[in-house]
Amino acid sequence: MLSGWTQDLLSGIITVNQIFTAGIAITAFSLFLYALSFNLRDRVARSFAIILLCVVTVFTSEALESSSASPQMVELFLRLEWIGIIFLPPAYLHLSDAILVTTGQPSRGRRRVLVRLLYAVSAIFLLLLTFGYLLGPMQKNGQPAPYLLRTTWTEIFTAYYIGIMVLAWINFGRAYRRTLTRSGRRRMAYLLAGAAAPALGSFPYLLYGSSVAGNYPFLFWGLATLSNLFVAGLIIVMAYAVAFFGVSWPDRVVKSRLFKWIMRGPVVASSALGVMTIVRRSGEMFGSTYSAAVPTVMVVTVLLLEHIITLVSPLWERFIFFGGDRTDLALLQNLEERLITQNDLRQFLEAVLAAVRDHLQSPAAFVAALDGEELSLVVATGSSPLLKESNLPEVLQVVNRDGNGNGNEKEYDWGEYWLFPLHQPAETDEGSPILLGLLGVVHGPDQVILPDQRQALLLLLQRALVALEDRRLQRSVFRSLEDLRPQVDMFQRLRAVGRYDSKASLLEETLPPESDMAEWVRDALTHYWGGPKLTQNPLLNLQIVQEAFKEHNDNPANALRSILRQAMDNVRPDGERRFTGEWILFNILEMKFVEGRKVREVATRLAMSEADLYRKQRVAIEEVARVILEMERQTQAHLNGKEVG
Repeated sequence: MLSGWTQDLLSGIITVNQIFTAGIAITAFSLFLYALSFNLRDRVARSFAIILLCVVTVFTSEALESSSASPQMVELFLRLEWIGIIFLPPAYLHLSDAILVTTGQPSRGRRRVLVRLLYAVSAIFLLLLTFGYLLGPMQKNGQPAPYLLRTTWTEIFTAYYIGIMVLAWINFGRAYRRTLTRSGRRRMAYLLAGAAAPALGSFPYLLYGSSVAGNYPFLFWGLATLSNLFVAGLIIVMAYAVAFFGVSWPDRVVKSRLFKWIMRGPVVASSALGVMTIVRRSGEMFGSTYSAAVPTVMVVTVLLLEHIITLVSPLWERFIFFGGDRTDLALLQNLEERLITQNDLRQFLEAVLAAVRDHLQSPAAFVAALDGEELSLVVATGSSPLLKESNLPEVLQVVNRDGNGNGNEKEYDWGEYWLFPLHQPAETDEGSPILLGLLGVVHGPDQVILPDQRQALLLLLQRALVALEDRRLQRSVFRSLEDLRPQVDMFQRLRAVGRYDSKASLLEETLPPESDMAEWVRDALTHYWGGPKLTQNPLLNLQIVQEAFKEHNDNPANALRSILRQAMDNVRPDGERRFTGEWILFNILEMKFVEGRKVREVATRLAMSEADLYRKQRVAIEEVARVILEMERQTQAHLNGKEVG
């Protein structure tokens, strides 16, 4: 018999173990959602998600079992725990196979068949569990905790569990040896270390060590608590390593996103659960089974931790994840935070126009910006009697009659408006000022600008000029970023390919993701007959388009248009064009983008709703993207074949 303080100490260790068990379930479920959200398309991430689902099943059942008072519920959760245990071996072999494929060792069919066979074997063990053959009855008074008795099938499953885990680790070792890059090896080592946790921490050792555990409860619960602590930490390490598979983001983005996810999810939830459990158990010691302090402490913990994470996250990102690029990335962050959006620009110019109208007692005013050789209306306030988008070329002609050398002091009459040109000063004494736009304001029939009004007006015109200068600079930056994006995307994809596969040839072009391809195809089709979404489209970097340049006199728009036409023709069914169900995708592409018909007209002609038309249009665009992707794959293979030969 244990003394009072010894019993209290043991109870405290058991409580901490229960908190860690629930924390593992929360962490595994959160990381499972992370895998579903960001890189589920990758085979490694999918197989890792299966392992996490098994861990969630095991530790959730264990947490519920430890807090259940009814023997029937305890036995139910003990058996539910085995669902996750049964499927862990094939999930681990599945993961090891996916990692080998990623490192350049594809299966010849044997590993793939073996993985599928083992999932079927585990399904058979699940049936044995359901019908009561895999495990015996529950030892209700088992020490130090209730457990299920072994059967012959339990011994067979244990051998199966150990054998498959050993086979999976052999594959892990092969993958590690095939990874030659320093960062890849480091993350593969993290993966191997983390993978040990679910495999070793999920198995119920009371099946074989109940006598020793019953005689040494402190040793058992101490080791169980320590084991759960390591499992929680190593699962996160494993998730960190897997997070780099199947994504082409920079390392700092992967680290920062995963870290935020863990801090805001498992850390906050587990901390709140732990504090709530401690407060509730403390209340029970003093005779109070429930206290208002329990939900209060839980809410305060959640809010306090979320607040701390929000305050501290910029610091840890800057000093932990940015590394030697801290200065450049901090500059980009500041740019993002201080960026003037179109809405910000309109709000500022609306304030400027309100001040102009107030000083001149005007009913309306506007600001237009010069983009290339055309004026575009940025903002207009009040009731403008003459101004329309179609009038802007005439407005520009009025301002340009006397040239651009008059500065911002002179106004021009245009109907009921005074027009004030907004010139950027010349960079040199010999240069001419650059017209960025103009400000127009309605005036009265015989109204003149008084000296004090002109002084205030010149200051307001300067404010509007500064806004248009910022607009011009930012548009230039955005155009540069748009031009840079395809090259950056390609670089990140190539870097991701060579991260683990030592045989990945950086001389071969990697294909863009299907989601990006569909977006690019949609943009190109939108401006099918001309426009920036066609002439500046990332599809122009594809090999098939580059090859088409020769046939279209190095005209990028015509080359890309021909590839789009070829892909749409592949979507077209055989035979004469009809308006039947099998032709619907081609007809949408032809009528909407090539013929340029309106959505309502196309929907009426094809006898469908506009909502259904948009759904079918998305499917048609994805099909065109798939065809272009396949054309690009064949072209690359053909070119590589020529180079080799």
